[in-house]
Amino acid sequence: MSLHDQVAIVTGASRGIGRAVALDLARQGASVLINYQRNATAADEVVALIRDAGGDALAHRADVSDEGDVATIFEAAISRWGRLDILVCNAGATVDAPLVRLKPDQWHHVIETDLTSAFLCCRAALPAMRSRQYGRIITIGSLAGLAGNVGQTSYGAAKAGLVGFTRALAREVAAEGITANVVAPGYIDTDFVENISPMIREWAINTIAMRRFGTTDEVAAAVSFMASPRSSYITGHVLTLDGGWVMP
Repeated sequence: MSLHDQVAIVTGASRGIGRAVALDLARQGASVLINYQRNATAADEVVALIRDAGGDALAHRADVSDEGDVATIFEAAISRWGRLDILVCNAGATVDAPLVRLKPDQWHHVIETDLTSAFLCCRAALPAMRSRQYGRIITIGSLAGLAGNVGQTSYGAAKAGLVGFTRALAREVAAEGITANVVAPGYIDTDFVENISPMIREWAINTIAMRRFGTTDEVAAAVSFMASPRSSYITGHVLTLDGGWVMP
C-alpha cells in the first residue's frame, strides 16, 4: 500500500495495459481516475473492480488529443479528491502500414493520440503537482520507439518522441519534487498483438530471450514502482520490459 492517500490519473485505462495499471495502482492504495474515449462499459467495469476491492475510482470520458477534453480530466480529479500525485500517459493508437502506403491523416492520428496527448496531459498536470512539490509522471513508450519496427513509422516516431519529451520534462521539473520516466514494453499480450499473424508471432517469440510475450500485470508492476515514493531518485529513465528482446 505504498500509494495510500495518493491520486492517480491513467489515460486509456479501460482495457489492456491501462486497465492493468489502474487496477495495480488501486491495489497499492491510490484513488484512480479511469480515462476512456469510447468504451464506457469497460471503464465502468474497472471502476467496479476497484470499488469492490475497497478502493475509490472514477470513470471519465475524454479525448486526450483534444485540449478542451484534457482539461476536464484534471478538473474532475481535483474536484473529487483535491490533489494529483500520479499521471500515467498510456492512451495510444497505431496504424500499421509501410511508409509508402501510410496516409497523412493516419500519421497525424497516431502522433496526436500517442505524443500530443502526453504534452497536453503533462502540461495540465503540472500546476497541481507543483503546488505540493511532488509528482510522478510515467509515459508508456514502446520498443518500437527504440529499435524500430517494420510498418510502424508513425508509431515508432510517436514513441521515440515520447522519450525525448519525457527526458526534457524530467530536467524541467526535477527540482520541484516531480519525476518523469518512460516505461517501454515490448511484445505484451494485449489487443494490439492478438491479431498479428501466426508467422510474425512465432518470429517474435523466437527472438525474445524468455521465449514468451509479457503480461499486462508485469507492465503494471513496473509502472506502480515508478509511481511510488520508492522511485524518488529515478528520473528521465527509460525502463524496458521486453523479456530480452532488445539488448545492447
